[in-house]
Amino acid sequence: MAFIRKKRQEQRLQLYSKERFSLLLLNLEEYYFEQHTAHHIQHKGSQSERRIRGSLKICSKSVIFEPDAISQPIIKIPLRDCMKIGKHGENGANRHFAKAKSGGISLIFSQVYFIKEHNIVAPYKIERGKMEYVFELDVSGKVEDVVETLLQLHRASCLDKLGDQTAMITAILQSRLARTSFDKNRFQSVSEKLHMECKAEMVTPLVTNPGHVCITDTTLYFQPLNGYPKPVVRITLQDVRRIYKRRHGLMPLGLEVFCTEDDLCSDIYLKFYDPQDRDDLYFYIATYLEHHAAERTAESYMLQWQRGLLSNSQYLLHLNNLADRSCSDLSQYPVFPWVIHDYRSSELDLSNPETFRDLSKPVGALNKERLERLLTRYQEMPEPKFMYGSHYSSPGYVLFYLVRMAPEYMLCLQNGRFDNADRMFNSIAETWKNCLDGATDFKELIPEFYGDDVSFLVNSLKLDLGKRQGGQMVDDVELPPWARSPEDFLQKSKDALESSYVSEHLHEWIDLIFGYKQKGSEAVEAYNVFHPLTYEGGVDLNRYLCLIEDPDEKVAMLTQILEFGQTPKQLFVTPHPRRITPKLKSVSPTSSYNVSTADSPVSPGEESFEDLTEESKTLAWNNIAKLQLQERYKIHKEAVTGIAVSCNGSSVFTTSQDSTLKMFSKESRMLQRSISFSNMALSSCLLLPGDATVISSSWDNNIYFYSIAFGRCQDTLMGHDDAVSKICWHDDRLYSASWDSTVKVWSGIPAEMTGTKRHQFDLLAELEHDVSVDTISLNAASTLLVSGTREGTVTIWDLATATVLHQIPCHSGTVCDTAFSPDSRHVLSAGEDGGLSVIDVQTGTLISSMTSDEPQRCFIWDGNTVLSGSQSGELLVWDLLGGKISEKIQGHKGAVTCIWMNEQCSSVITGGKDRQIMFWKLQY
Repeated sequence: MAFIRKKRQEQRLQLYSKERFSLLLLNLEEYYFEQHTAHHIQHKGSQSERRIRGSLKICSKSVIFEPDAISQPIIKIPLRDCMKIGKHGENGANRHFAKAKSGGISLIFSQVYFIKEHNIVAPYKIERGKMEYVFELDVSGKVEDVVETLLQLHRASCLDKLGDQTAMITAILQSRLARTSFDKNRFQSVSEKLHMECKAEMVTPLVTNPGHVCITDTTLYFQPLNGYPKPVVRITLQDVRRIYKRRHGLMPLGLEVFCTEDDLCSDIYLKFYDPQDRDDLYFYIATYLEHHAAERTAESYMLQWQRGLLSNSQYLLHLNNLADRSCSDLSQYPVFPWVIHDYRSSELDLSNPETFRDLSKPVGALNKERLERLLTRYQEMPEPKFMYGSHYSSPGYVLFYLVRMAPEYMLCLQNGRFDNADRMFNSIAETWKNCLDGATDFKELIPEFYGDDVSFLVNSLKLDLGKRQGGQMVDDVELPPWARSPEDFLQKSKDALESSYVSEHLHEWIDLIFGYKQKGSEAVEAYNVFHPLTYEGGVDLNRYLCLIEDPDEKVAMLTQILEFGQTPKQLFVTPHPRRITPKLKSVSPTSSYNVSTADSPVSPGEESFEDLTEESKTLAWNNIAKLQLQERYKIHKEAVTGIAVSCNGSSVFTTSQDSTLKMFSKESRMLQRSISFSNMALSSCLLLPGDATVISSSWDNNIYFYSIAFGRCQDTLMGHDDAVSKICWHDDRLYSASWDSTVKVWSGIPAEMTGTKRHQFDLLAELEHDVSVDTISLNAASTLLVSGTREGTVTIWDLATATVLHQIPCHSGTVCDTAFSPDSRHVLSAGEDGGLSVIDVQTGTLISSMTSDEPQRCFIWDGNTVLSGSQSGELLVWDLLGGKISEKIQGHKGAVTCIWMNEQCSSVITGGKDRQIMFWKLQY
């Protein structure tokens, strides 16, 4: 996982440079300024004098000496514990503020830390008592400057108030940054053009490193002020795939850059001092990326996950990334759910729902008795109320899990100590039990639990993590009985995360962590309320801090917020749709709106007829961009408005704004019939089963039934008070949409209309809208209808009850076309505003939107890929899952107004404003 990869990169870098020093040896909020080659002089001036060569690091709160010999410990002297800092005289006497140009640096102090002796990671050893250490620099002329720097930093460390210390150190840092600038000699090419330069800090877990950011027309650079871990970091803009603005320390100052598509580990995370610098750099890179990478949204990932193109694990990684969770920031580390409830059985049964945790509840609500106690306290609490006194994700919790893999991070967080042995991550079952029963333990998991690296479960470094009360040493994590090994535990955890049960319920957990149950009344009802300061935008932080006059209290509050935990950025404000089961039975014609309860996985051997052609349809849609124009015919005097084709494909019927219905023979390539019902435009047409009757709708408010066998209009339905815009038919029922703001459902229409008898049409339902309805479509089972209006609203109707399920404002202009996906899970709408919108049928959530430069008048789709007809006459191929237009095919000389595809998805017919119909063939 991400943390492991970043840790290994650091370890490889240290191995290559032979350095044991890392920024993790610093205190939290401490900076590393400079280093000097030096000797630590022991027993100076005596016969037993000893010189230890190494590197002297000057930091904002300490002096660190790293010996070259790994057998020697790293020495860390806190500046606040120094009693005197000065130059060591030639005769061995200390001279505070000495001006001599020779001699070493003398530190007299009361406390010193010894770290990594023999390069073993262990708790720091502390020696107390008055001591003097002398360090001689290789460049003696630097001694006076270093002493002056140390004295300045010492004054800052000795200030009474922590806030005053922070302010003085910040001033020293900014002064150093102001005196330096990015070294242009570090440019990769002399032809690079500088775009902007500013000050910033590179962020890694628990520490930041100040320096200068520089961006040119080809490269993003970061040059650390201290030259650590290398003189300059380079990111080639052409390699960048994603960038995110981040909150850092609850402030809008962070920017994270990725050169990969599917990873949580970024290539660089920067924290700026000025939000405007951050925004300017983001804008420049984003503008560059417009031509190189598609922008990803939570909705686009949701669509991919729903349709099975992303695993549960991949989807959670993407959501964490979009919600400001980063492996570079332990206060906002990616959060994953506990999904297994059973850690006691000898076998793990993933087919048994009892095996799993209830994903609809936060960890704090899983134990009913504990929840009742928490609710009692919550009800008695003054405002602002919160249910839980600790969070489900915090730096302490992350390192609780990762201490075996990244012990130096734990030592950094806890000032050189490991946690109490009995409070360590000793057992999976114990940890889960404490999360269920503990008064203050509500933590979730981290991505490593669903990864491939067992390092965090095994004490491979042979760390001395202490002895428990029972006398046993803390070693490897105790696994559940059903896990034969750490590798087996991770594999079964991954299997559980991707199981059917979790796939069916993961959206409930997403609602709690990233969604609509994160805040407000829904959070209260879900028992999911944390302290207001943990939420993005929960308080005006700048105003809140201004009310605190004591600098110490202000710093302490910020530290508490960061260490307490932060709720992810909210990504969804409506219920998250559930995942689609990959292979489903067709929807029963009697089923109503809730298609999820009507569908169930198809058992082996239960393949329907549709399943037999599924592979060929998928192949066809995968190659839809290879459509080739075969023939074109101009058979109308005005724009073509509708296309219907006989079952054998030989006869093509078209309607037009020229008020005629045409019958064209594909075999003879000749126009066979031309019928006129009125002097007003016809808007659409369809063929009834049996290919005996064509139905056409007209702007004259009527619907016409034309008998092919008798060659005449057999019946007329005067059903509306304004133009009829679109008609659909299924199971002896006709559905008509009109500019009179209604959609009507009619019965009494037989599949074959023969003879001269007029039919009685019964109005079964009238679906009322506020404005003109321009398009309608049915789902495969005709249990649902979707309508699109002139004002851009899409409405999903339950036909069993003639009621509105969802009403979604999708477009800024007329909705030109709508259609359900083949599995009835989604609705797609195309608008005059050039956009395509995907709506989840179950929840009514607008889960994806894409735009083009011109109106999209009509389309066909398979749920993943769209073939649309545009205003300019082009056919556009849209990759909804990839969030991009993948192909443009030149077609008509005017708007593409209607489109038809055969059942095998191999032939397409389009009609246009240029009065032509075009026949297209798929070329494999």
